Amino acid sequence: MRVVSLLPSATEMVAALGALETLVGVTHACDHPPMVASRLRVTRSAVSGTEAPGIVDAQVRAIAASGEPLYTLLEDRIRRLHPDLLLTQALCEVCAVMETDVRALAARLEPPPRVLTLSASSLDGVFDDLTRVGAALDRADEAEEFLAGARARLRAVHDTLKAARAPRPRVAVIEWGEPVYAAGHWVPEMVRRAGGVDALAKPGAHSVVVDLAAVRAADPEVLLVAPCGYDLARAAAEGDRLLALDDWAWARAKRVWAVEANALVSRPGPRLVDGIECFARIFNPSLFTPIEPEFARPLTADVRDPQRTT
Repeated sequence: MRVVSLLPSATEMVAALGALETLVGVTHACDHPPMVASRLRVTRSAVSGTEAPGIVDAQVRAIAASGEPLYTLLEDRIRRLHPDLLLTQALCEVCAVMETDVRALAARLEPPPRVLTLSASSLDGVFDDLTRVGAALDRADEAEEFLAGARARLRAVHDTLKAARAPRPRVAVIEWGEPVYAAGHWVPEMVRRAGGVDALAKPGAHSVVVDLAAVRAADPEVLLVAPCGYDLARAAAEGDRLLALDDWAWARAKRVWAVEANALVSRPGPRLVDGIECFARIFNPSLFTPIEPEFARPLTADVRDPQRTT
């Protein structure tokens, strides 16, 4: 089996199933686990993503308006890899190559590889996608074992919160800073499973632009700054930038955390479970072990249980 993954979350699924040896090609954005650095990169982005959020948003909108693709498939490289399976997505045109482009490319290859499309917009959908990837890789048992462990971890969070009758803080997850996007899809469910109430978004719905006045009016107790595609350092820098703005002055009295979005929030893959556990530690720190410093960082004074010693 020779697999080309055309989205980072699929790459992480292949790794979670213990099938990295099948992976021969990945996207320009695939960075986990670290050993995928040795795989051939088979996509290119028209936007570097390193500029200020407002500039990136303008670039994306301009490219979309022109009809040009945001991402290019490097067909010659893919052809040389002779893939048996292409993993792609049909959820977001901004996040990865378009499914129609992948299927058109597959039809030009000889022999044409199988195309498996992932399109989860919920946590259960992510689990279903992982099951489908497991079946395609002949790793059904490994998928079942992984999901059993993931569900046990989620149950442990639920049972801890239930036993403590933990308060449910109102939460706003900021997926982009300029314009302001409220994180949708699986993120509101992550907030709920972690013991919070999403003040801005509904489970399964697309991420949407929200007026900053609406964010303030929603009166979140906790703000999570998790810009799509950002690691923790960039998320923290973006959170600091927002809090320094006069329009965000009201948020300085809130509990504001930067979150490693790539690892925990943005990608519909195995590490969403890590994200739920991280959220739970932020919402009710006295009930759980400390947050891993590589996952999240407080940007304002965080209200903590004075009896907490760990």
